Amino acid sequence: MLTRLAKAWRGLAPEGRMAAGAALLLFLTMFLPWYQLNAVVSDRTGGRLFGDNMNAFGVFSFVEAAVLLVAIAVLFLLFARAEGRAFHLPGGDGTIVMIAGGWTMLLLVWRLFDKPDVDGGAVGNVGIQWGIFFALGAAGLLTYAGVRMRAAHRPEPANPAEVGAEERAARRRRPRPAPGTEVTRPLPAD
Repeated sequence: MLTRLAKAWRGLAPEGRMAAGAALLLFLTMFLPWYQLNAVVSDRTGGRLFGDNMNAFGVFSFVEAAVLLVAIAVLFLLFARAEGRAFHLPGGDGTIVMIAGGWTMLLLVWRLFDKPDVDGGAVGNVGIQWGIFFALGAAGLLTYAGVRMRAAHRPEPANPAEVGAEERAARRRRPRPAPGTEVTRPLPAD
């Protein structure tokens, strides 16, 4: 598997490598602290202050699921293209990567203002940590890589299903020989 990944990495164009790096970086930022929880928890002694750093997986919601899905989908797209798999995407690979990065940036900006709630009966607040800004930077890099991929105008591999359809259509357009001429033609002398 590592050989396959290394071969796929070498098969990517520089813009594709940038997009793959940005998608991998986006995935890794999900393990960084995104939020700081400060709460007063009631117990027998009256209450105590509780603080905790939470990563994206600690407060998993639609936004974090979408960010994770974008990172994995872009990596899968680039891996499939590096292996020469042919499929058509509307607008091309660069457009899809650019939209994925922009969508992720929009979700992360939304999450800056819509922070998770404090669970349980505790009173407290949730603040932003530095990890979410790294994720925002990785999403911006992914968007930029998509723009660069669009500007490069690298063609997609030919889709075998489309090539077969073109060949069948060309065969239908060719004039067929008169019946019996193939069978009754004399054999060559040698």
